[in-house]
Amino acid sequence: MKLGAKPALIVIDAQKGIYEEEHWGGNRNNPDAEYNIERLLKQWRQLDFPVIIVQHCSISPTSPLRPGYRGNELMDFVLMEPREKLIQKSTTSAFVKTDLYQYLEAKTVSELIITGFVTNNSVESTARSAGDLGIRAVVVSDATACFDKVAVNGKKYPSDTVHQLSLANLKGEYASVFTTEKIIQAYPI
Repeated sequence: MKLGAKPALIVIDAQKGIYEEEHWGGNRNNPDAEYNIERLLKQWRQLDFPVIIVQHCSISPTSPLRPGYRGNELMDFVLMEPREKLIQKSTTSAFVKTDLYQYLEAKTVSELIITGFVTNNSVESTARSAGDLGIRAVVVSDATACFDKVAVNGKKYPSDTVHQLSLANLKGEYASVFTTEKIIQAYPI
């Protein structure tokens, strides 16, 4: 696995509102996502690589990620450091109506290592946007997670199926997909 010399780690929507599983569809897959994100955060901080924290500030009055509601708060393990970049968004992609692209250009980032929630929503949208903008994107399969989804025909799809299909949508065309362990091995301390 060959990765770039100056990668940025992006942590998308790691907020307390994600724990309100009923809102998202229930039956979240990948219970170790937070642990793996935390491992990557630790690695990036030790290597002094750029870290970007994305906070979704929903405009929906019923969203658990709306400003002013406890669910909007970042998960406890995130604990932003002063040198890290905070992106607040109200859309699915971290690139829409934010300065993320300009930040990546200014830092001459070679690629974006993508973690967070929800795989088939903001993670996939951000990875697609990165690919469209010519930014090499890597989605960390076990540092992302999603929930059950009901299709338009009423059929319910389990979260792991939704997760795998979302990763398959991205792999090759918009992003590479690797595990936390592969990423950590690619950037040793």
